[in-house]
Amino acid sequence: MSRIGFTTSIPIEVLLAASHQPVDLNNRFISHPEPLRLARSAEAHGFPTTCCAWMKGIYAALSEVGVDEVIAVVRGDCSQTQGLMEILQMEGMPVHPFAYPYDRSAAAMEMEIRNLMDRYGVEIDAVERAKERLDRIRAKLADLDRLSWEHDRVRGEENHRFLVCSSDMNGDPDRFEAELDVFLAEARQRRPFRNEIRLGFLGVPPIWKDLYARTERQGARVVYNEIQRQFSMPGFAGDLVAQYLAFTYPYDVFFRLADIRREAARRRIDGFIHYVQAFCFRQMEDRILRRYLDRPMLTLEGDMPEPLDARTTTRLSAFVEMLADRKRSDHASSWSGN
Repeated sequence: MSRIGFTTSIPIEVLLAASHQPVDLNNRFISHPEPLRLARSAEAHGFPTTCCAWMKGIYAALSEVGVDEVIAVVRGDCSQTQGLMEILQMEGMPVHPFAYPYDRSAAAMEMEIRNLMDRYGVEIDAVERAKERLDRIRAKLADLDRLSWEHDRVRGEENHRFLVCSSDMNGDPDRFEAELDVFLAEARQRRPFRNEIRLGFLGVPPIWKDLYARTERQGARVVYNEIQRQFSMPGFAGDLVAQYLAFTYPYDVFFRLADIRREAARRRIDGFIHYVQAFCFRQMEDRILRRYLDRPMLTLEGDMPEPLDARTTTRLSAFVEMLADRKRSDHASSWSGN
């Protein structure tokens, strides 16, 4: 079995069908006991300070986790991936490109998946069996997500943790499913949470580890993790090509908007936190999200894996307080109207 690292979600069904272990390098970086040290060590190896911390963390995590080769997503993710790919090639690491089609072409998506299958020597029957295995886990992740927003028994950070790890199933689908089963059994027995403010989290997963805890201390709870939920493939029904065309993350922001609007309505979201990573092109999408979404939005920029600073914490507190005031005012107006 080889360990195959990758820079963002890819069709891991192919890797599992080939009996390889998928390794999401983002997760290995941020779950490391010392992620800040990893990012700084990349700078010591020549990465500029203005490079995205996730790129630096991925590079440094490679030496910590040990992989045999890397699949780099060169379209549909970070614009800096090509530079990382070239550095890894210079250092002797086997690197293979994977590209999500900009226009969401089914023919192009099928070709990319076929190329991946050819590279690892697997046939479609084996890949479909791997997909059926993962789909059973993804159905349980959908239950976990529903426990977050419909039944109010799962915290935002718990939702984030399981959904973000579904990008590689922590390298071991059987063990991941067993951990998920234990968590679901415990969560179903909880009393519903009573947080007044319901938030949606937009954008890439945060590099800060304490954002969710700080948010809940303000009396709010994240009931929608946009991109993390997409990693769990909520559109897993259908064939593999359809699944990865329904996966919103690698495509344009307008495609994401339909999913965001739908989920905001059914989850009764009061406002959004839009997380943007320093030095990332996705910061420009903030303008579009603000134009097309009809709920208040707080944009927070993170850089390195450090605790929230005082300024960000103050802005978060003020945002939640504003939403609470607005909600109380709306409630009072509805009563006076009666």
